[in-house]
Amino acid sequence: MTRPTGNVRLKAARVAAGFNSQQDLADALSGHAKRMGIRGLSIGVRQVRRWESDNPPWPQPDCQRVLVQLLGQSLEALGFTPPWGSDGPSYGPGQSAPVPGAAATRRSTGVTGRRTAVSHPATVGADFQAVTRSHRRLYWSVAPADLHPAVEAHATLGCALLRDAAEPSRSVIAAALGETYLLAGRIEFFDLREPGLAHETLLLALQAAGEADAPLLGSAVIAHMAFIPGWVGDRDAARERMTAARTYARRTHASAEFLAWLDAVEAECETRCGDTRTALRLIGHAEDVLKDGNAHSSPEWMDWFSPARLAAFKGNTQLLAGHLPQARTTLLEALEAMAPGEEKQRSVIYGDLAAVEAASGNSEEACSHAGQALDQLALTWYATGMDRVRDVRRALTAHQNERCVRDLDDRLYDWSTTVSVLSR
Repeated sequence: MTRPTGNVRLKAARVAAGFNSQQDLADALSGHAKRMGIRGLSIGVRQVRRWESDNPPWPQPDCQRVLVQLLGQSLEALGFTPPWGSDGPSYGPGQSAPVPGAAATRRSTGVTGRRTAVSHPATVGADFQAVTRSHRRLYWSVAPADLHPAVEAHATLGCALLRDAAEPSRSVIAAALGETYLLAGRIEFFDLREPGLAHETLLLALQAAGEADAPLLGSAVIAHMAFIPGWVGDRDAARERMTAARTYARRTHASAEFLAWLDAVEAECETRCGDTRTALRLIGHAEDVLKDGNAHSSPEWMDWFSPARLAAFKGNTQLLAGHLPQARTTLLEALEAMAPGEEKQRSVIYGDLAAVEAASGNSEEACSHAGQALDQLALTWYATGMDRVRDVRRALTAHQNERCVRDLDDRLYDWSTTVSVLSR
């Protein structure tokens, strides 16, 4: 049997991080360097090929920082041998060299690693966790672009606290840090439309969940990571991540609601990949799981799912499957069942209802629902909701000379809405 050749450690870390080719890693490293504030650093596929060779050269300092922070492992763990031996300076995930710029702060700290012990009060874990909870609640009412910097700064603090903490505070901080990175990743993916950045952030969330030994949180993080390939039609990658998410969920006591949410995530990925039949089967299974229930409660941080939101998933899938009457009924029922605090999802449902009417040839009803979506977006911005409205407007091209469509255009392209769209 032939032994693998080259720097198999770096290759394994690359693949584990979701970069299937050397070019993918080179692009990610170059982009990450910019976000870290390292100017003029461009890493090409030839450099990555040298690093994955039998005798990889020791990376330059800037490359060291980017590699460590992107892949979450020390240089030695990535298969590099320092030219000064094992006693010289080396940058690990929790020991990175100083990097310039505020944008670099979050990535430079890392999650793991210890420093010299610092005395913290016994309440430090609960205090850090309390801010995490507040950020999570603020997500449903504060503009994501305003909240995101605060969440990132909180994560930076969490990394510093984690490296100094002892049990029992350490586990509490690690779990809250995982929740914080999960929230940041959700904002980056769903609101800021930065899937590459969301992938990196969710990797940090997974690392923190591992520090806390919190498999259910790990399952939630990996399921969110499935959205990233799912939304671009990469079914194999999405399914692989969903398999991992379900595996983690089996290691602990998952509530019926959590298990139904996993079905809903996979259903949305299947819908995006064009398999609405499989998606509807998964949603049906989720409905059965919720109906049967179980003895386990949902974690406090799981505030993004409910039976009404499952119905919204279902209505969207029925819409894309061409089952328009069923979609209309499902979406209206979902809208009726929405509880306070679920306002962001309302804009998505209104958008889907508008799409149902546009597909049915009912331009006035489509414009009415699109207007309701815009009303909601004026109160609680949600990029996914705006995407729905813009899709509806494209579907109404044949009716663009009608008064209702022109009125919709006046609202869709007024000063505030246009600036909001173009600034995100």
